[in-house]
Amino acid sequence: MLAARRLARGLGARRFFGALPELTECSTLPNGLRVATERTPAECETVTLGVWIDAGSRYEAASNNGSAHFLEHIAFKGTAKRSQRSLEVEVEDMGAHLNAYTSREQTVYYAKLFKEDVGAGMEILGDILQNSLLDAGAVERERDVILREMEEVNKQHEELILDLLHEAAYAGGGLGRTILGPEANIRTISRDDLDAYVRTHYTAPRMVVAAAGNLDHGAVVDLAAEHWGARPRSSQTTFPADFDAAVFTPTEVRRPDADEPRAHVAVAFSGASWTSKYAVPLMVLQTLLGQWDRLNPAAGGAGGAPGALARALAASDACHSYVTFNTCYKDGGLFGLYLVAPASGCDAAVAATMGHLAALGRGDLMDDDAVARAKAQLKANVISQLDALAHVCEEIGRQFLTYDRRVPLAELLARVDAVSPEDLRATARAFLGGRAHAMAAYGAVDKLRPFDATHVSNF
Repeated sequence: MLAARRLARGLGARRFFGALPELTECSTLPNGLRVATERTPAECETVTLGVWIDAGSRYEAASNNGSAHFLEHIAFKGTAKRSQRSLEVEVEDMGAHLNAYTSREQTVYYAKLFKEDVGAGMEILGDILQNSLLDAGAVERERDVILREMEEVNKQHEELILDLLHEAAYAGGGLGRTILGPEANIRTISRDDLDAYVRTHYTAPRMVVAAAGNLDHGAVVDLAAEHWGARPRSSQTTFPADFDAAVFTPTEVRRPDADEPRAHVAVAFSGASWTSKYAVPLMVLQTLLGQWDRLNPAAGGAGGAPGALARALAASDACHSYVTFNTCYKDGGLFGLYLVAPASGCDAAVAATMGHLAALGRGDLMDDDAVARAKAQLKANVISQLDALAHVCEEIGRQFLTYDRRVPLAELLARVDAVSPEDLRATARAFLGGRAHAMAAYGAVDKLRPFDATHVSNF
């Protein structure tokens, strides 16, 4: 805790972390599957174990959009060895937790379990991912489950607005499609579609077995070889296995809803990829802008202090809240803000936000003290996440798919430290200065002026 506090005050990462050994071990099986682990102290009794797959909704075509997420559901419905019920009982008897999720670029299946059950967990993951029956009856039954999930997701305004924003920012491209897919696809995706998706994308070089906890790397590698060693190296179909390029489209998607009394608006600029030199500066810029909620005004900006935008919005009744997002993909990203406002204040809130971003893009409103606070807060956030074993495992899997290595904590903190105020001003100029934007608007948006994507300063 002392180290975290000192780092948060701006001391370099090397002083506290430079002498630590590299905690991540990685081995590659003959078929190309990577196995990466991090071992925690011996007193830790648990392990998080998972399989990260380089395949998500952006790898789908319009015709099979929703397949990756559908597979996530159907994988737990039974294999040649286990019925759905026997799988549930087996996991419950171990005191384990088995789950999965799908994003636009990755599909993940993972288990949280006791250290003595790592072998059983690896076998179960291997079974459900490679030997799922994909039973036609189960596929039919699951359609209604996914449609109900879609209804629930659409009730979550932040989820809905970010889907609409991707539709606007990547119109016609893979990143512009939703993870769940359109209702028509959910009703028509077949067992053969799901099987083809697995045989196309679930290949060994596109998979990482990641584990964190009280474990032995060599033992995990042996288990992976036993249960994943026969995974094919390449696609077993003629379907395209790659994704289309992320082409930013500065357009708007607007969905009025008379039943929603507030306006929900998200504005995004073309952001940076995971490997861009701007990735870390944009993380700092995101922290600098922070978030703000009228009901909890002190819990927003860098270091907990409300920033200039929060102060400007707080001085009026034009906005309820905002949150800054910085979403990275392999070849692009989205940087922007999502705000919630009363119908009467919506246009003023968006105008104030766009004006603030335009000022940042000119290099204004960014004093050295504010930058230092943002860097300290970002480092503190990074360190605090290390307390969660599941987050560590998540970072291992994601980073090996993204960078083909684990980025050491000391390196990340040092990169944050290296961002100077002028670096941040240059980043703001590069991504916000006079750049076209995409916008999504939902709810009571009739008073929001017509969209004009030519320049930030038009608002």
